[in-house]
Amino acid sequence: MRLLLPISASVLFCLSAVSVAEAEDEDAPAPANVEIHEVVDRYVDEQLKAAAITPALQADDANLLRRTMLDLVGRAPTSAEATAFMASDETGKREFTVDRLIASSSFARHQANELNTMLMQGGSGDLLKYLGPATAENRPWNKMFRDLLAADPESGADQFLKSRVKDLDRLANDTSVIFFGVNVSCAQCHDHPLVTEWTQSHFFGMKSFFSRTFENGDFLGERDYGLVKFQTTEGEEQVAPLMFLTGTVLEEPESSEPTDEQKKEEKKQLEELKKNKQPPPAPSFSRREQLASVALEEDENIYFSRSIVNRIWYRLFGRGLVAPVDQMHPENPASHPELLAWLARDLVEHDYDLQRLIRGLVLSNAYSRSSRWDGDDSPSPELFAVAMVRPLTPAQYATSLRIASMNPSWFPEELTGEEFEKRIEQVENSARGFARMIEQPSEDFQVSVTEALLFNNNQRITSEFLRDAGDSLVGKLKTIEDPKQVVDIAVRNVFARPASDDEARVLVEYLSQYKENRLIAAQQLVWALMTTNEVRFNY
Repeated sequence: MRLLLPISASVLFCLSAVSVAEAEDEDAPAPANVEIHEVVDRYVDEQLKAAAITPALQADDANLLRRTMLDLVGRAPTSAEATAFMASDETGKREFTVDRLIASSSFARHQANELNTMLMQGGSGDLLKYLGPATAENRPWNKMFRDLLAADPESGADQFLKSRVKDLDRLANDTSVIFFGVNVSCAQCHDHPLVTEWTQSHFFGMKSFFSRTFENGDFLGERDYGLVKFQTTEGEEQVAPLMFLTGTVLEEPESSEPTDEQKKEEKKQLEELKKNKQPPPAPSFSRREQLASVALEEDENIYFSRSIVNRIWYRLFGRGLVAPVDQMHPENPASHPELLAWLARDLVEHDYDLQRLIRGLVLSNAYSRSSRWDGDDSPSPELFAVAMVRPLTPAQYATSLRIASMNPSWFPEELTGEEFEKRIEQVENSARGFARMIEQPSEDFQVSVTEALLFNNNQRITSEFLRDAGDSLVGKLKTIEDPKQVVDIAVRNVFARPASDDEARVLVEYLSQYKENRLIAAQQLVWALMTTNEVRFNY
């Protein structure tokens, strides 16, 4: 048996799709009596059956709990959480655990981190001031979109635009990629060579929504005038229409270019406002507001709703229903077009509730498959027959390492509720410094030489994870004489599962090399466990 790593490949997306069971076409309402996980499994299993492929078995309890917790709360389980889950034989324990995790403050913090990574794309600044409260209250995704385009500085929502406003080409394309799943950058200099739908007018039409936005001190402003002009490949200069990706052109009030004297007066006024730390006056007609409105209209929101569904699916499954996630167009149909259409429609009908969508996906059998494949030939990744192995994000990795390195008594089974959440938040905060030393994984991620050297040579590993202290795992292990007990506690704490017989035998033998020095033995054991792929990846 072997673990399957993610494979980069193109899959299909179809703009014309049919719904599940009772609904016969894409425009029909989502059946109210069908749960999200049931719909997911129906469509995924349908394609597996058509391909004559038997999917991987369901992951065992330890594997599933770890995967679910990494995805929902951004960390691996504590030893006590894993032990309790594996010992429970209650019906519905998986659903109960998912609901408990989603109700926790850790879920909101993790979702804020994930959305921040998606929205900021590694740029300067962050949106956590805004996203923290937004995820805590489960703010609808369409409301977040409007907030980010409105760019209120008090809430911190202005950081999305402020980090890009000095490069309007980037702002236009990033907005298109992140919110609509469409990379129109190839249509900047000429019509897209591979996608007939994307012309220069589409790129500059999107840019027009931001062309009047500017930075003035600590604030963003938007003018009432200004046109975007571009040159076609034939050398003809054209004025870009205010056009959305669907081809819809928006009408707007006529505006005339101000005179030089008027521009001089405007500049003077803006300088005064900047000096007094006041925002520029709001425009009488906001192009950004028009983008927010047209993108969410019933006949226009196909890109907006499907893009976020596809991105959440990608985050949880390691591959989008449309791959890559920024190539959502008719010439690159989805692997499961009906499923994507159903999920997007269901999201809209439930007020863009991302929390509900995430819950439904993680409760599906497609999500909970094992990442081990027994067959000779690996099935196509677009079939989702076997779980994909995914690298942890810096926050997931750093927090999980911190928990793994702590004395299990710091998270006793009886510690629950608010007190437990406070302790977890302390761990998250203490892990931030180390997280900054870890690379944000890309689609074709491989562990870098820099990371390998970090774990081999950096003194910080010893000071943070191999400390000889009462609240540390090493501090506890060095007090135990029985090597079997040492191995059992160490493996449960680091891997959140019991050791197999073979692992126990090998590790006990390993400890025999250090029987004269239990501190060194404990440090070497914990380091050996923490630097494995089992800790580095979500599998």
